[in-house]
Amino acid sequence: MTDSQPKATELTPDQPQSPAPPEAPPPVVERTGSVPVSPPAQPAPPPAAASGIYWGTGRRKSAVARVRLLPGSGRTLINGREIESYFSEPQDRLDVVAPLELTGVRRHWDVLVNVRGGGHTGQAGAIRLGLARALVKAYNQFEATLREAGYLTRDARRVERKKPGRRKARRRFQFSKR
Repeated sequence: MTDSQPKATELTPDQPQSPAPPEAPPPVVERTGSVPVSPPAQPAPPPAAASGIYWGTGRRKSAVARVRLLPGSGRTLINGREIESYFSEPQDRLDVVAPLELTGVRRHWDVLVNVRGGGHTGQAGAIRLGLARALVKAYNQFEATLREAGYLTRDARRVERKKPGRRKARRRFQFSKR
């Protein structure tokens, strides 16, 4: 072979270049109905601050909840009543304790709640937001987990007002052509 002829591994400008091998696509993360968040390791309760009480306020629809988080054994009192006797619907009970279950600290804290206004669903949502805010004050490292699960976001939906000339907010009176 002479120096004037190209070698088999060298490419000349007039030869087509082979395309680069395709890169592997990024892994696809499927999201089902629930948020794929893994709970952190079981943390111990933080050392008591000046008062050892963490406050959080939550609102949803017309309900307002003031939540106190105290070191304790896991009791939840809502307006002086146990959670099982206050909320009859299981989804409302699960909604209230969801931030504690997600972070894994339910057995370390007593939750005392004063809630006013709204119905049972609005009150449960208000308590959940207030409890998540109190947990962030107690544990700063939980903020990303709670925010990713949607527990630190205020639900701004409210009842739409009734409009004049209609039966309800959007429902019109029945139309009769004849």
